[in-house]
Amino acid sequence: MPFAVYVLGLAVFAQGTSEFMLSGLVSAIAADLDVSLSAAGLLTSAFAVGMVLGAPLMALFSRTWPRRRALLLFLAVFIAVHIVGALTPGYGVLLAARFVGALANAGFWAVALAAAVSMVPDGLRGRATAVVVGGVTIACVVGVPAGAVLGERWGWRAAFWAVAVVSLPALWAITRSVPGGVPGDRGRGGGTAPEADARGTASAGQGPETAPAPARTPAPIPVRDELRLLLTAPHLLPTLLTMALVQGATFCAFSYLEPLLTRTTGLTITWVPVALALFGAGAFLGVGAAGRYAERRPTAFIAYGMAALALGWSALALTAGRPLAALALIPLLGMLAFGTGTALITRVLGLAGRSSTLAGAFGTSAFNLGAAVGPWAGGLALEAGGGYRSPAWVSAALMALALLTEGARRLRRVRSRERASGSTAG
Repeated sequence: MPFAVYVLGLAVFAQGTSEFMLSGLVSAIAADLDVSLSAAGLLTSAFAVGMVLGAPLMALFSRTWPRRRALLLFLAVFIAVHIVGALTPGYGVLLAARFVGALANAGFWAVALAAAVSMVPDGLRGRATAVVVGGVTIACVVGVPAGAVLGERWGWRAAFWAVAVVSLPALWAITRSVPGGVPGDRGRGGGTAPEADARGTASAGQGPETAPAPARTPAPIPVRDELRLLLTAPHLLPTLLTMALVQGATFCAFSYLEPLLTRTTGLTITWVPVALALFGAGAFLGVGAAGRYAERRPTAFIAYGMAALALGWSALALTAGRPLAALALIPLLGMLAFGTGTALITRVLGLAGRSSTLAGAFGTSAFNLGAAVGPWAGGLALEAGGGYRSPAWVSAALMALALLTEGARRLRRVRSRERASGSTAG
C-alpha cells in the first residue's frame, strides 16, 4: 500500500475528530460564548450541512485540478478555520468557521477517496478505501475522547488548536508523497505510469530514444457528461440511498447511546467513554475486514452485514436493560456498521468509472445525510415518548428500509441481465 494512502488516512483522522468532538465540548462552548446549549449544538448541524452541500460543490470546483493541489488547498483551509475558531470571541464567527471547515473537509474527502483508489491496483481498491475511512474510526476511538480531555483541562479552544496541529504533518506529507497528476492518472506509489514504462524499457536494454511515447492523460470529462454518467450509472443511486440509510441507522442509535446506557442499562456515567471506545474499536475492526474481504464477495458482504445490523439494533433495544449484553453488542454493532459502510463506499467508487471524484463526493454527501437525519429521527422518537430504547428501534427500522432498497437493486440487476441475455439469444 503506498505511503500516500496512509497520509490521507491521517488527515481524515484529524477531520473526523473535528466533526465529532463537539459532543463533549458543547456545554463549555455555550458557557464561554454565552449562548444556549441548543445554539451550541447548531455548530454540529452547521458542520453536517456543510459536508452534505460541500462534497459535490467542492468536487466540481476542483475536478480539473491536480489532486495534490486540491488536497493541499482543502487541508490548508481546514487548518486555517480551526485557528480562527480557536481565537474568535464570537459565536457567529465560530458558526461560520464550522461551516467553511466542513466545506473544506467535504472537498478533501471526495478527492482523497478518488486519489487513494487511483494509486493502487484494482484488487486493492477496497483496502485503500478502508485505510482512508479508518481515519474516522480511529478518531472515534482516540481523537474524540482526547478532545474531551483537552477541553476539560485547558478549555474547548485547546481542542481546536490540537486539530490544527495534528493536521500539519499531513499537510507536509501530502506535498512529499501524493502524486501531482490530474484526475485520470493511475499512479502507483512513487511514480506515474509513464515513468514506470520508461524505467521498464531502460531496464530491458533499450535506450531512451527507442522508448515508446508516454500515454497521454485522458482529457477531463465535461461536467454535464460526468453528471449524466453518474446519474444514469446502473445501481449507483440505489447504492447511495442504501448508504444514507445505513449511516442514518448508525448515528441514530450512536447519538443517544449515553442516555440509553445511564438511564436504561443502569451504568454510571464513567462507563460511557468505555462504551464509546468499544464502539470505535469495533468500527476499526469492521473497516479492516471490509478492506480485506469485501472485494471477494461484495454483494454478499453488504447483504449479510445489513441483515446482521437490523438484528443487532433490535437486540440492543431488547437487551438494553442488561449491562453485559449491551456492552457486548456495542463493539459488534460498530464493526458491522463501519464494515458495511466501507464496502458501500467501495461499490460507489467502482460504479462511477472515470467519474470517481464526483462519486466520492456523492458518497460523502450520502454518509453525512445519514449522519444528520438519523439523530433527528431518533430525537423524534424520544419526543414522542418512545423511551430511551426507541432510537435503537428506529435504527432497526432504517436497516429494514436499507435491506429493501438493496433487494430492489439486486432484483433490477437480475432482470437487466435476463433482458440482455434474451436479446442476445434473439
